Amino acid sequence: MKNKITLVLVLLLTGSVAASAQLKRFSIGPYVEGGFPVGDFSNTNNTGFGVGLNADIKLVAGFGVTGSVGYMRFGGKTENNIDYPNVAAVPVRVGIKYKLISILYVKAEAGAANYTGDLDGSAFLFAPGVGIRVLGLDVQAKWEGWFKDGTRSFFGLKAGYNF
Repeated sequence: MKNKITLVLVLLLTGSVAASAQLKRFSIGPYVEGGFPVGDFSNTNNTGFGVGLNADIKLVAGFGVTGSVGYMRFGGKTENNIDYPNVAAVPVRVGIKYKLISILYVKAEAGAANYTGDLDGSAFLFAPGVGIRVLGLDVQAKWEGWFKDGTRSFFGLKAGYNF
């Protein structure tokens, strides 16, 4: 009985948060992404995968503010008997978004990719992109560059659902 009451309370809380988020022009939700390295980064690392949490705040005249935090990992390659390390990071992004038409938008984000694992430190990141948002489903294509001791850049596909 206690578990049923807890479940009902959690569902009510989730529903009220989602409803109030829509009324406040604020949305938040999880995402998954794939990253396809380009340039020198493609010589040392394989396709990357990531997960995270994204938030949007609608402003006026089609503009909005966006932000996200996640985890992204690119496996290392072995070339000519050289083992390249994995590249893993916690990217923290903030940016601006502009709705071109009802479902199509462009955005530019900047922030820090905080390396974990084999690498240390943080890299400045910049990520322009274009996306489509239908109801809560958000799909985008982007280019993202991490700038520290050279550039690690990739084309990314990101899909998420915002409540």
